[in-house]
Amino acid sequence: MISFSNATYVNMVEPYNATIYNNGNVILGKVGPGQVFYLAISSSTTNVNGIKVNEGWNKLLIVNAPVGWFVENSPLYISIISTKIVVPGNVKYGLYNFTFRAVNIGNYSKVGNLTFNASVNVTPNVFKLSVYPKNVTAGPGQPTPIYVVINNTGVSDSPFIISASGLPAWNYTATVIALHHTTKIFKYPIYENEPGLYDTIINVTSSASPLIHKNVTIIMNVQSSIINNYKAIGEGAITFPIIYAPVYAIMNIIGKFFN
Repeated sequence: MISFSNATYVNMVEPYNATIYNNGNVILGKVGPGQVFYLAISSSTTNVNGIKVNEGWNKLLIVNAPVGWFVENSPLYISIISTKIVVPGNVKYGLYNFTFRAVNIGNYSKVGNLTFNASVNVTPNVFKLSVYPKNVTAGPGQPTPIYVVINNTGVSDSPFIISASGLPAWNYTATVIALHHTTKIFKYPIYENEPGLYDTIINVTSSASPLIHKNVTIIMNVQSSIINNYKAIGEGAITFPIIYAPVYAIMNIIGKFFN
């Protein structure tokens, strides 16, 4: 077996930054059923003499993984060495363990091999959701923006799908990406043609699994008024002959004034 030095380490760069030594342990975080995530390290390290080596690690292997999980070892000879892990869609929730090995091919850089352990927690609770405003007033057929805030607390960058229910005229979904360990705001328009008071549910679901899902209920009050019609002009919801365009531009400005 190729020897190693305690001075040798791996710099993990995904899903977050950490320095790991031989036989070390690291907790990666949360991931949902069906999601994909990556564990990546930098190729640089130090050799047995404590001298920095830019290409010390040439490959990262997953030498032990839970049964039924799809794993993919890294390519050779790249600066950021990344492995891919796919969580089964029907996996039981809980903590799962992996063993990784960073390899210096042929021990050319005299850093040997380095083995470390990692664990990940499988749970559907991998993001937080908030929506604003909670109460919306709009005219019939007037698109109104809702702001959807997704805080991705997991380790996967799998896309999310935004949709709304409770509005008979509205059937639009938006696919968005909130990268792991980040919070992002997405503008999502909704509208309804008929006046009324609607309990509208804003749904956010991971594209990886319907089990990863949250929703927030808002109230949409659809009512006809001159000001709402002026606002609708700015959203392109009302169509008129083009010769009246200057007049409609002024009406749009008036509608924006009342926002």
